Amino acid sequence: MTDTREMLDASPVGVPLGADEVAAAIDACLTCVQACISCANSDLAEADVEEMRTCMAIDQNCADVCDVTARVLSRPAHSDDFVVHRLLQACVRLCTACAEECHKHAHHHRHCAICEKACLACVYACNALLDAEAFGELQKLAGG
Repeated sequence: MTDTREMLDASPVGVPLGADEVAAAIDACLTCVQACISCANSDLAEADVEEMRTCMAIDQNCADVCDVTARVLSRPAHSDDFVVHRLLQACVRLCTACAEECHKHAHHHRHCAICEKACLACVYACNALLDAEAFGELQKLAGG
């Protein structure tokens, strides 16, 4: 059991979206935050720094959205499913874009390959949570 899961289990209100899925998404988001911050920092040190501008920008945006997503998911008491749903969608969108951008540089920048992997894992974990039954009604209301 991860520390994240243990902390969620300790919540007096429980985790309405499913503790395993929420813990996995939090952990994936936090791993992605670290990978994106490190990747952006490494981009700055590369000889081809001019070519890395887009990667740096997306890394930073992805890190910020993953950070806020992890923070909100870590607060199950008084959670707003609509907000959580939209944050997860934003996280998936940015992690997908970041993975695609890092993929362009992964063959010659190892940090981009690592970041791409972390982003894809985050997409997977957030999509698994989005597929949870608790979001079924929101999906219907959103038309998808």
